[in-house]
Amino acid sequence: MAALPLAGIRIVDLTAVWAGPYATRILGDMGAEVIKIEAPRSPDLLRALSMLPPETAHSWNKSAYFNHNNRSKKSVILDLASETGRNLFLELVAKADVVIENYRAEVMDKLNINYDVLRSVKEDIILVSMPGHGKNGPERDYVAYGTNVEQLAGLASLSGYLDGPPQKSGISYGDPVAGVAGAGAVMMALLSRSKTGKGQYVEIAQRENLTAMIGEAVVGYSITGETSQRIGNRHPFYSPHGCYPAAGENRWFTIACRDDFEFASLAYEMGKPELAEDPRFAEAATRHKNQAELDEIIAGWTENQPEDVLAARLETAGVPCAPVLTPRDVFHDEHLRERGFFERVTHAQAGEWDMERPIYRFAARPARIERNAPMFGEHNDEIFSEILGLSSEQIAELRARGITADEPDMSAHR
Repeated sequence: MAALPLAGIRIVDLTAVWAGPYATRILGDMGAEVIKIEAPRSPDLLRALSMLPPETAHSWNKSAYFNHNNRSKKSVILDLASETGRNLFLELVAKADVVIENYRAEVMDKLNINYDVLRSVKEDIILVSMPGHGKNGPERDYVAYGTNVEQLAGLASLSGYLDGPPQKSGISYGDPVAGVAGAGAVMMALLSRSKTGKGQYVEIAQRENLTAMIGEAVVGYSITGETSQRIGNRHPFYSPHGCYPAAGENRWFTIACRDDFEFASLAYEMGKPELAEDPRFAEAATRHKNQAELDEIIAGWTENQPEDVLAARLETAGVPCAPVLTPRDVFHDEHLRERGFFERVTHAQAGEWDMERPIYRFAARPARIERNAPMFGEHNDEIFSEILGLSSEQIAELRARGITADEPDMSAHR
C-alpha cells in the first residue's frame, strides 16, 4: 500500500482547544507523526469539557470534543516551564520537522523556546504560530476564543436577520477555518524547505484569518464607503432565496431560484403556475422587491410536506433546493454511509463511536482513521525511550519530579 503524503514527517504539537489541534489532526490524517505535548498541571482544556459527571473515572480521556480534534496523534506530557522539561523538548525538536503552537503571543518567548532558539537546535526547523491577534500590534497580548474572535473579525456584523441584531455563528467558526489555514501553512513551508533546504517561521493571526473570509465586505466598504446589511437567508438579488418550514417538528427546507425559469418551475410544482405571471413576481427585480409576500406563499405550501417529498419534486424540476439536515440526519445519511464517510473507532477508555474519515481521498491509498485520539500521556514511555533515548530509571525520575505524568492535574480547568 502506498504511503500517505506526510509519512516520515514529525510534528511537535503545542496546540490546545480547537484551531491548532484541528490543524495537526489534518496533518496526522495525512501521515505525519504528530506528538502532542501537554503540561502535567495544565492539560488541553478540551479534556475538561467531557460533559460527564465529576466522579467519572478518567473523564479527561472521554471528552468527545477532545477525541474528535486529536485523533492521529501521540501524547507526551512535559512541563516546559522546568529546565529539564524544556531541554527534553528541545531534544525532541532536534529530531522533528515542524513545531506548531497557538499559545498567547508572549508564551514562546517566556518559555525561551522561540524560533531563534528552535533554529539553534535544528537549523531547518519550521515553526508555525497561531496567535489570536498576532505577535505584535496593540492587541498582541489579548486572548482570542471562538466566543469573541468572530465579532472582532467582522463576521458577526454580517450575520443575522434583516432589522435584527448581529449573530454569532454558534460553532466558533474561526477555529476550524484557522485550523485549515494552519495545516496549509505547514504544507507550504514543507514544500519550500524541499526546494530550498531552509526552514522558516510562519505566523497566522486567527483574527486576521477570519477577517479575510469576509474580504468582499471590507473591499466593498473601501470602494463605496457603505457597510453590508444583514439579510438573513435572503440574497442580494435572487428571489425566492430562503429557508421554509417543512412537515414535522422543527424541520426546514431551503429553496433558491436564480432566474425566471427556475421560479416558473417552482410555481408549477406548487400548483400555482399563475405566480410566474403575477406582476409582483414575474421578473427578478419585482420578485425581489416583493419577496416577503412570496415567502409567505411558499411557506404555506412547504409546511405540510416532508422534506424528501419536496426534494424529489423540486430537484426533478430543476429548482435548486435542499433539506436542512440535523446532526442526527447527517449521521444516518444514506449518501455519506454509501461512500464510507463514517468509520467505527474503538477507544480503550471512552468506548466506541462513529467518526468522519479523513476528508482527503488519495487514489493510491484508501482514506481511513489510522490512530484514535491519545489518552493523557499514553505515549510517554515510547517518546522518552525510543526517540529521546531515556532509560526506565530516568523516565521514573521525570514522573517523581512532576516533569511528566500519566494523569493530569485538572484543577486549572475547574
